[in-house]
Amino acid sequence: MTPLENVHTRISDYLDQYAKQTPNHEAVVFGDQRLTYAELKAQVHHCAKALMAKGVNNGDRVAVLCTPRTEYWITFLATASIGAVWLGLNPKYRLQEICYVLEDAKPKLLLVMAEFEGWSYQETVNAVQQDYPFVEQVIALTESVSSEPLTGTISFDEFLSLADSISDQTLAQRRTNIDRMDPALLVYTSGSTGKPKGALLSHYGLCFGASVQNQHYRVKQPRLICNFPTNHVGCVADTCCVILVAGGTLVFQERFDPALVLATISKERLSLFMGVPTMLLMLLEHPDFEQTDFSSLELIGWGGAALPVPIIKRLQKLAPRLMNAYGMTETAANTTHTSEGADLMELSETIGRPSPHMPCRIMNAEGQTCAVGEHGELQFKGENLLLEYLNRPEATRAVYTDDGWLHTGDLGYWRDNGTISLVGRMSDMFKSGGYNVYPREIEDCLESHPAIEMAAVVSVPDDRFQEVGAVYVMTSSNHQSLDKKMLKAFCASKLANYKVPKYFTFVDVLPTLPIGKVDKVALKQRASSKYICKTIA
Repeated sequence: MTPLENVHTRISDYLDQYAKQTPNHEAVVFGDQRLTYAELKAQVHHCAKALMAKGVNNGDRVAVLCTPRTEYWITFLATASIGAVWLGLNPKYRLQEICYVLEDAKPKLLLVMAEFEGWSYQETVNAVQQDYPFVEQVIALTESVSSEPLTGTISFDEFLSLADSISDQTLAQRRTNIDRMDPALLVYTSGSTGKPKGALLSHYGLCFGASVQNQHYRVKQPRLICNFPTNHVGCVADTCCVILVAGGTLVFQERFDPALVLATISKERLSLFMGVPTMLLMLLEHPDFEQTDFSSLELIGWGGAALPVPIIKRLQKLAPRLMNAYGMTETAANTTHTSEGADLMELSETIGRPSPHMPCRIMNAEGQTCAVGEHGELQFKGENLLLEYLNRPEATRAVYTDDGWLHTGDLGYWRDNGTISLVGRMSDMFKSGGYNVYPREIEDCLESHPAIEMAAVVSVPDDRFQEVGAVYVMTSSNHQSLDKKMLKAFCASKLANYKVPKYFTFVDVLPTLPIGKVDKVALKQRASSKYICKTIA
């Protein structure tokens, strides 16, 4: 792989680059709205001045409660371009969740949608005005349609009018003072093992990570849908920054809608599709799938979980290249990718190879480098990684080893060919009768059954074995005769007895997190309830 060249200092520098090189190329599509790179730059430039007029300084946080739409992208690029830190809030958050993040991050400004799908954010505005004096201004990012306008706010247009008080020279001077390692993005982790932590990611991390990913994607001026929640690294870094760095086109959609996605693939001639397995399954099962024109797609990629072989075979008919990738919030980008022309084994059983630009090692519990086939924790090193957890110096120290490698908390092993297979999260692993059990191994086994589309395994307490597995399975619509005894026998024929789940439950759909990954926390809670105790195999 060739060395990375021309990695910019600020993520917003790429906007300036393409506004000069390809000013008339589409940068953003949102509904009927279309912006070229020149038009997007002008709006970002204007918003950046307004932020400065409101007293936003280097390192200040600007919180934005918004869906994936043009205003989100403008505020992110404007905020980052003046050395401030952008923070996304998910519109699906309820008040308690929003307040937790606001109290921890203490943003200077809050920009908020008036409503989304009939839900008004007036309660949020009221809580901010009453309890959070550090928020100096709340700005209504959109206008209300179904309810009264938000009281206690100024409109986005009124906010933007403040830009006239800041000169181009003043803005340019501010931008020259930004260092490549300054924070640009604050992302709160899901908090599956405790309260969410705010991960600070640098300009360099976003620029470098997106550059690496584009080397693997090899799609010129890609056109890609963004419908991930804006509070997630998968939206800002893995999708939007990647497309910006490549000079491509972002097609914003406020939420994942399979029918809309399929129609958009054809209408907008998308060249790249990236999602999580749940999204891909929903597209393949949708009635409009057979009528969709996929001929423009050059690459389909996924991450966050493995895909069963039958699903991969169907995807191979839709695009000339497929890719499985791995990354996490703290790495600011995907760090491993399957290879060009990867076979079914590599796509279904591995996360590919680490990028040569992102050093990786796998370490066992004794702190020794793992041999091929030996299970251990994936660790990465580089300047692109997490700067720190906001307000949590101890957590920041704990996430790095003494010699500077990032703990991922993910277990995996090297294969003979240099690819990596994931075993699961260290926090997911459980002991049954003294043996280590890795849910991902059981899920892989079950998903090899032709009748099963997806499986999710969690542990539940057991009097004899301390913990045992409980599995939830989604079956394909034409396999109604499958029962729990058949599944148990199938597992027993392929797995050691201590790995065979004790409980089997059929479900129509698995609960998911906002990003689309299976919500293992919700499943574990469900499995620990009385309901799962009654579903004896």
